[in-house]
Amino acid sequence: MKFHKFISIILHPIVIPTIGVFIYFLFVRKMFSSQQRLAIIGLTFVTTYIIPLLILILFKKLKVITSYHAESIKERKIPITIMIILFYLLGNTLFSIPNFRDFGLLFYATSLGLTIIYILFFFRLKVSIHLLSLGVSLGFFLMIDSLYSISFLPVIVILILLSGIVASARLHLKAHTNKEVYLGFFLGLISPIIIYFFL
Repeated sequence: MKFHKFISIILHPIVIPTIGVFIYFLFVRKMFSSQQRLAIIGLTFVTTYIIPLLILILFKKLKVITSYHAESIKERKIPITIMIILFYLLGNTLFSIPNFRDFGLLFYATSLGLTIIYILFFFRLKVSIHLLSLGVSLGFFLMIDSLYSISFLPVIVILILLSGIVASARLHLKAHTNKEVYLGFFLGLISPIIIYFFL
């Protein structure tokens, strides 16, 4: 049980975007100066980790949510709405800068995935955001791998393995059903592809 909780925490959805951006820079270094890399990592970390964390703490204080896990659909609605807006604004900011369009695509895709998850709340489906975030990352790196002459194969393999481990952990903790886990991963996987073809 402790292992599954540890996995769920260390690979929490608000951590994945920063890790994804960091990994991207490990493989694509020459296009960016060190100042640009630090600026993007810092902006991503603040927007997708610090701000959501502060919002969760505030909501817990105001008793909008009963726990930081926001386990029920009702408790997830407001935090996810805020995340949709944050990811969209971050995507919009970065997509307008030529060198940073890849990141814009990544955050637009995450915003799209979260929007679909919100819509599915009305069908009483609490889709896994953990698997959505990993699916988005996998879809993003698969797409970047096909667009550039840079192989992201090690990242893709690791993401597939991590997705399996996190899916198992979420099911073991009874946080989601099989359908909610698989649906989260599938939505994440196709979101970058949808955004790429529409943009």
